Amino acid sequence: MYTVYVETSIVSYLRQKPSSQVVAAARQILTHQWWNQHRLNYELVVSQYVIDEASAGDVLLAKERLESLDGIPLLPITPEVPQIAQRIMALGVLPPKAQVDALHISLAAHHRIEYLLTWNCRHIANARILPRIHDILTDMGIPIPMICTPEEMLGDETDES
Repeated sequence: MYTVYVETSIVSYLRQKPSSQVVAAARQILTHQWWNQHRLNYELVVSQYVIDEASAGDVLLAKERLESLDGIPLLPITPEVPQIAQRIMALGVLPPKAQVDALHISLAAHHRIEYLLTWNCRHIANARILPRIHDILTDMGIPIPMICTPEEMLGDETDES
C-alpha cells in the first residue's frame, strides 16, 4: 500500500465552508471525492507541521480539521528534516514565507513517502519549482515524493467523456 503525506491544504479544503469561487469550489469537491472514496486505498501520514497549521484560524473549523486528522500517524521530525528544508531555502527555491512548505517537502522526502498530496500550487505542486526541488533532493541522494493534487490522484475518474 502506498503512503500519502496529507499536507495542510487538503484538510483545509475538506473542512472549509462551501466556496462561491469556481476554482475553490472545484477543489473542495475533488478533495471530498478523494477523501471519501479513495483515501482508504493508501496509508495516510501527517506531521506536527500539519497539526500546527490545521490548529490555526477559526476555532470551529480548526476543531473539524483536527478531527479529520484524528488517528492519522505523525511522522517524526528528525534532525535531517530541517536541514533539508534549510538547503531548499538557502538556494532560494522558495520565498522566506514558505519555510513550512519546505518542511513539508523535506519531511515527506526524508521519510521516503511515495506521495505528497497538496493543493498548495504556489510553493509545493508548482511546475516551475518542482524541477529545482528534484535537483536539490537528487544531489542529496534523497528520492522526491510524487507531489500531486487530489485531482491527479483521481486519474480519469472525473472525466465525463
